[in-house]
Amino acid sequence: MALLTCSNLNLGYDGTIVAEQLEFVVNSGDYLCIVGENGSGKSTLMKTILGLKNPISGSILFGDDLKRNEIGYLPQQTVVQKDFPASVKEIVLSGCLNSSGFNPFYTSAQKKKAQASMERMGILDLASSCYRELSGGQQQRVLLARALCATRKMLLLDEPVAGLDPKVTVEMYGLISSLNKDSGITVIMISHDISSILRYSSHILHVDRSQLFFGTTTDYLQSEVGAMFNGGVSQ
Repeated sequence: MALLTCSNLNLGYDGTIVAEQLEFVVNSGDYLCIVGENGSGKSTLMKTILGLKNPISGSILFGDDLKRNEIGYLPQQTVVQKDFPASVKEIVLSGCLNSSGFNPFYTSAQKKKAQASMERMGILDLASSCYRELSGGQQQRVLLARALCATRKMLLLDEPVAGLDPKVTVEMYGLISSLNKDSGITVIMISHDISSILRYSSHILHVDRSQLFFGTTTDYLQSEVGAMFNGGVSQ
């Protein structure tokens, strides 16, 4: 079932187009990787899907009763965010805010969901720890647990392994893959890590101002643009 359908989508800032004529569908259970050079419109697309930016033209439709405030989002971290003076538990719980409405207090169900998310990410023992005192890998697990609190169906991840060492990178990809395969959560991820993209993704969207490719990872490897992106060798 289609969770997300983008039709004739043109994106940009102040009337200047950064990506145009995007046409793709994300079905339940897909693992879509968005690839392309810096400045090709990848992050703008993600922010537009989340409703943080308006498209210049075109449409984004959600299916299976999915709502924007039910999408989990893990953005690229800034230096300020890495130094955030809050506990792990507080940050993970904040993922429930979109579903809280005007209620200023967390419900018992939300607290249980936060605990389950921390346990799933292997950080339950860090619940009382200060976020800014954690390692980069631990911080990303916290943010992924926070994103899980916001969703049942879809995660959007913007360069989730940027700046992590190789061992932690492998662990993060394993966690994300498990959420996709074992929990059925649809994943849309921006990444420059071509080897991991080809290993884990089910579909690829390649953009460079316009849409160069959308389809399965297998078909991407057979395509001309996929061969060039993968070092000039088709599979």
